[in-house]
Amino acid sequence: MLGNKKSSVSVSGKTTLISSDTVILGDIRFSGMLDVEGLVQGNILAQPGKDAMVRVVDKGRVEGEIRAPSVVINGAVEGNVHSTKHLELASRARVKGNVYYYRVEMAARAEVNGSMAHVAEPDVAKGKKK
Repeated sequence: MLGNKKSSVSVSGKTTLISSDTVILGDIRFSGMLDVEGLVQGNILAQPGKDAMVRVVDKGRVEGEIRAPSVVINGAVEGNVHSTKHLELASRARVKGNVYYYRVEMAARAEVNGSMAHVAEPDVAKGKKK
């Protein structure tokens, strides 16, 4: 949760780290966990059907779209954010773009400069029961 040091959402799999001195030019396709401490100039896309989480830390920056089941933002994103399970916008989150979420947590001082829209969970939309 927002008040805790760790997010309430977890994923299995390996973690990929984009460190603070790293700049990635181009799209990233991944599964597992992706931590962005540097700059990504491109889209971040989770592999379809895979458990995945993107975390953009307080000095991390993404200039492109993010599409993942779980997303935690405490840095800057210039682009649309699509989260099909859980979106967490921490107090230093700055999003310039539209946000599409199934479940959202938003801290005081987080900013979204765009629209926010609720979307159906993929399994629910397809008529599957959990």
